[in-house]
Amino acid sequence: MTINCKGILVDVSTPKVMGILNVTPNSFFDGGKYKNESEILSQVEKMLLDRATFIDIGAYSSKPNAEFVSVQEEIARIVPVVDLVLKYFPEALLSIDTFRSEVAKASIESGAAIINDISAGNLDDKMLEIIAKYNVPYIMMHMRGNPQTMQTLTNYDDIVKEMLFYFSEKVAIARRFGINDLIIDPGFGFAKTIAQNYEVFQKMELFNMLELPLLVGISRKSMIYKTLNTTIENALNGTTILNTMALTKGAKILRVHDVKEAMECVTLFNTINK
Repeated sequence: MTINCKGILVDVSTPKVMGILNVTPNSFFDGGKYKNESEILSQVEKMLLDRATFIDIGAYSSKPNAEFVSVQEEIARIVPVVDLVLKYFPEALLSIDTFRSEVAKASIESGAAIINDISAGNLDDKMLEIIAKYNVPYIMMHMRGNPQTMQTLTNYDDIVKEMLFYFSEKVAIARRFGINDLIIDPGFGFAKTIAQNYEVFQKMELFNMLELPLLVGISRKSMIYKTLNTTIENALNGTTILNTMALTKGAKILRVHDVKEAMECVTLFNTINK
């Protein structure tokens, strides 16, 4: 099971870690933390030294009720960061967290390797055309609505069954565009209550029937810290526990704020499963 990132075949049959780099002022955990070139490069270097395979850069917070950001502002935030990171770390494989085709296009042309779309193309009907044109791996997440409305759209008859149907449809559409490298993300916290998040997590092995790499992004989310009656800052231990369980359920990419700890999960998991 491989994905082609700028001509490099990355084997995701063994789990990989994707480090999060938010260059927004309002992300739920690290918003505004990386404000200048030195801070950005220092964090990227740390994640790469901690053995992140991918760096996921986001310039538009997708937390519930996130503030609107224009396309032009998102591009202005993200493209200079892509240019900066690749200037100092030219081998880095950068993923771009965006649901906008114009942002995806500008980022790919600056050297990004992957597009990570929370809407799986629902919020921009040009997105799949761009992915197909540039032939980059595409992460499709499950979500209803948009970041402003998603938490009002949590009524499901059978959430996992509906998600499997959603992904089956999205994969079929992507294949018609000629898109080869697809990754699916259940979208924990997106249009789901805490109870629904845990139901999806419990049944996560079912997504393996899609025969695509599974990305899990639960790092420091409210499903962890609210359940533990703690804070985002104190949610690392809970994150590590669920990351480990996600690996046992078939996750191939862990998207995290804390790369070192996630890599420890992967190392121990791989040791057990040699």
